[in-house]
Amino acid sequence: MDELIQQLDQLTNDILDRLHEAPYEQLEFFVEDRQNLVDSIAAMVSSCQPTFAQKLAIRRIMEQDSAILARMNALRLEAQDWLQKRNQAKAQRNAYESGYAPESILMDRKK
Repeated sequence: MDELIQQLDQLTNDILDRLHEAPYEQLEFFVEDRQNLVDSIAAMVSSCQPTFAQKLAIRRIMEQDSAILARMNALRLEAQDWLQKRNQAKAQRNAYESGYAPESILMDRKK
């Protein structure tokens, strides 16, 4: 179990070192790898109790979650903003690209 906790700690430290410039793909891989390690640790915990040092190491790793979650939330908001702007631009473009018949005539009235 010590080796798995050490791998989890190393994985967490690696992502924290490049957290602010890491694209969402790297965070996605991090989450997948982390989940595999957490599942392995959970399986081992069911068969033997973790020591105080192991619990302390896990707690220390979990303290880093807030920074990682904040970055993931910032990326989510950035993507949400981009999608809203894209949809707004698409709606404006569609208003100008109405389907008019080529033979139609537009007539203005004088008042």
